[in-house]
Amino acid sequence: MTGLDTDAVLSLVQDVAAEFVSPRFRALAEGQVMEKRPGDLVTVADREAEVALTAALTSAYPDAVVLGEEASAADSSLLARYLAADHAFTVDPVDGTKNFVHGSPDHAVMVCETRAGEAVRSWIWQPEHQVAWVAERGAGVWRNGTRMHRRPVGEGQEPRGVTSIWTLRGQALEDLPTMRLSWVCCGVDYPRLIEGECDYILYGRSNAWDHAPGTLMVAEAGGRFGHPDGSAYTPRSTGPGLVVAADPRTYAVVQRRAHLALPPRS
Repeated sequence: MTGLDTDAVLSLVQDVAAEFVSPRFRALAEGQVMEKRPGDLVTVADREAEVALTAALTSAYPDAVVLGEEASAADSSLLARYLAADHAFTVDPVDGTKNFVHGSPDHAVMVCETRAGEAVRSWIWQPEHQVAWVAERGAGVWRNGTRMHRRPVGEGQEPRGVTSIWTLRGQALEDLPTMRLSWVCCGVDYPRLIEGECDYILYGRSNAWDHAPGTLMVAEAGGRFGHPDGSAYTPRSTGPGLVVAADPRTYAVVQRRAHLALPPRS
């Protein structure tokens, strides 16, 4: 292999999900769910899907660094190689692992390609919803082949927020409406924002495998994102906290309040 076009990568992601992820959905056997750290679950589906995706991407792009969530947990030097790489991919083999383990269809397989630290292509496949999201920098974001745009929050409307931070669910950012819990899966959260089911999302972490795919999609749909202190987020960001919004004005409104609720960037 000497490279894969956008459709070929989507097919790869879908094929890997069909082989390693979907057969385990609501069918995980004893011993197929483990903890990397207390409360941080990983399954045999995560590990096998990541190995397959990494092997295929490495074969197609021998000079690229592939940052897989599970490989990074096992090898701390991988993140440093990714951060320094001119060409790289992020892989989240089962985003929303807890949802997957508990039988929720809100999980996804995600891949993002970066060049010089900027996201250029990304893919989110939601196997149980049969929905594919694909984005290319400067060329738009597409849901099952239909180009998507996010309508800005209207003047005078209060933005509706969600968060995956459990301690903030049911809380409000100053005078904004109370936030509800997100879908607890970036591969579902970001698409839901683009579809209009929320207007902003607050995250406590900014791991590249979680956020590089969706932030490119939000940007291509007309949204805005950044750290709570207002600094730019890129796939090379390692500081905590992320604000994702439907449009630049909403981002500005939320970011000014979020920096008080989320940890400062280190």
